[in-house]
Amino acid sequence: MGKKTIGLDVGLKRIGVAYTPDGKVVVPLPAVIRRSRKEASRQISQLLKEWGAEILVVGIPKTNPEMERRIRHFISLLEFDGEIVFWDESYTSAIVEEEIKGVIKYRRDGRVDSLVAKKLVEEFWSAQNRKS
Repeated sequence: MGKKTIGLDVGLKRIGVAYTPDGKVVVPLPAVIRRSRKEASRQISQLLKEWGAEILVVGIPKTNPEMERRIRHFISLLEFDGEIVFWDESYTSAIVEEEIKGVIKYRRDGRVDSLVAKKLVEEFWSAQNRKS
């Protein structure tokens, strides 16, 4: 059985968030709007605590070293003692956008970002289940 997991798709303006209590059913949560790093890290730290997260899966764009550095720095600001997994998110956004084409028209509200976070958590748990 999986552990309580939060997934993050960290962007410069929004942070997509998703949650699973068991690694089976993953639900997107409302995205966090980044007004400042400090405020966003406080909000994410609070979410991790509220949902009782044991694992944090964070999407990392392996094709963009500067963004990867920024994301790793942001994650270092969080108050979280659980396991942190950096997951290659290459093409994940494109896959999600293709899947929802015509269904969700506006990106600015963060729904797409949270669907990307959902996909990251699904991929992570799918890989864990293949190992066992």
